[in-house]
Amino acid sequence: MNLFSDIRALVIASIEALQAEGALPEGLTLDPVTTEPPRDPAHGDMATNAAMVLAKPARAKPRDIAEALAAKLRADDRIASAEVAGPGFLNLRLAPAVWQALATAILRQGDSYGRSEMGKGTRVNVEYVSANPTGPMHVGHARGAIVGDAMASLLAYAGYDVTREYYINDGGAQVDVLARSVYLRYLEAHGREVEFADGTYPGDYLVPVGQALKEKVGDAYLDQGEAVWLSEVRSFATEAMMALIRDDLAALGVHMDHFFSEKSLYGTGRIESAIKDLDDKGLIYRGTLEPPKGKTPEDWEPREQTLFRSTAHGDDVDRPIMKSDGSWTYFAPDIAYHYDKVSRGFDMLIDIFGADHGGYVKRMKAAVSALSDGAVPLDIKLIQLVKLYKNGEPFKMSKRAGTFVTLRDVVDMVGADVARFHMLTRKPDAALDFDFDKVVEQSKENPVFYVQYAHARICSVLRKAGADGVDVSDAALAGVTPDMGHEAERALAAKLADWPRQVEIAARTHEPHRIATYLSELAAELHGLWNRGNDAPELRFLQEDAEASQRKIVLARAVSIVISAGLGILGVTPVEEMR
Repeated sequence: MNLFSDIRALVIASIEALQAEGALPEGLTLDPVTTEPPRDPAHGDMATNAAMVLAKPARAKPRDIAEALAAKLRADDRIASAEVAGPGFLNLRLAPAVWQALATAILRQGDSYGRSEMGKGTRVNVEYVSANPTGPMHVGHARGAIVGDAMASLLAYAGYDVTREYYINDGGAQVDVLARSVYLRYLEAHGREVEFADGTYPGDYLVPVGQALKEKVGDAYLDQGEAVWLSEVRSFATEAMMALIRDDLAALGVHMDHFFSEKSLYGTGRIESAIKDLDDKGLIYRGTLEPPKGKTPEDWEPREQTLFRSTAHGDDVDRPIMKSDGSWTYFAPDIAYHYDKVSRGFDMLIDIFGADHGGYVKRMKAAVSALSDGAVPLDIKLIQLVKLYKNGEPFKMSKRAGTFVTLRDVVDMVGADVARFHMLTRKPDAALDFDFDKVVEQSKENPVFYVQYAHARICSVLRKAGADGVDVSDAALAGVTPDMGHEAERALAAKLADWPRQVEIAARTHEPHRIATYLSELAAELHGLWNRGNDAPELRFLQEDAEASQRKIVLARAVSIVISAGLGILGVTPVEEMR
């Protein structure tokens, strides 16, 4: 059930009836017609822009269209009133029976309420985290992992066929540095004195890896040159780091469907195949780029390079794909990786990048557009920094990593549920403050607590009512006509009605933080109704009469179903009691 969609369908049917009567011309485009909550709830339950968007193509005054449309809508039993405001805005109030039917429908549908078929099985690849396998993931990776995972769940909830993917950056020089760092820990495990040179990784997390290498090869690599051990230690270290990363992700509740190795692109012809595809389309050429902005002729040396004509697909400048020594630039394997994703038949690609990858957005979009002939859209979300605080002071150090706060540090300190919800309270392209004290604070200023408390309150009501002999099963409650006589109850029902619409908006815009925002607003409505019951006993969920309690509990149970579904999208477990 999608009440906003149902009322929009009623508006469209009314417009078509006016067309059939000759009051409106045929051939009008009705896609822009919307039905949404009014900006001011005092104006009604819903508002439609129909008259405003149809006036120009219909060559009619918007108010005249609104008056005719209002007359049609008033004839429907679901519409209690249809009022024209201003130049042609149309505000609607729904009949009490509509809100009552909504609450019972939610109980009948359970967690299916709000699910959408909008995606129609569209195959989507969501690539996120993709941290270098050189150490534990830091708090920035945690935010990217949470956003990507929630986005994948949201899209699946909206009817998309989603693949969660991790791109292992194991093809660059940083993996050689990892191998050398592990070798130093290997020497330590043999009792040797070592010194970590600049550029190596000194974190304690490599101590057990060095010990494990010793257990595997014994003293075979002692006093040997890199030619003997570098390749094998690189593979061993990468596997150990990926095991660590998988374990950290699991602690956060993140599980990938597919891991793709950058290294698999080298020496296999896969990069060459992707570049050939672009070359066959006339998009690869030898040329000289203009100097970058800020460079003067004195410090700029023009040179001929192999370039991808990315400007043909929306980029600002063409991009080098091969260095002067004949080796690939970093861009080339990224092209090949996305070529692989396109070749696997995905209809849409989403990449979650760190904020430092902002300069990569246009070139990657251009590459995917070229590789797919414009058929596969690529959306790139940039994740801004997380600023950590504790006791009001910046919090920086991790003994385990040596230089930064790890993902596991965050999970160990506040728990996965708190970390996930809080990191979804803001748009990913906005910086986020994460205060270890405030995120576990039990107050209404803490959205994590406020939403969980709403769910726990409802569970408490259900337990108490059940203990008093009230049948609070969903089957029983779904057969009860709920009370909906007070404006606070109708306001809560109206917020429930908005759930399917918010799911579709969030899925369409790839913005899972909208779900967290909606849940906070729904919790506020629930707490508001609860507090009104302190002064107005008739609003309390528990009444002296069992049937009266059931009529009140229907609405509360509907709220708990939606909160549970929303938290499920965010990857957060709803609590049944606060401790």
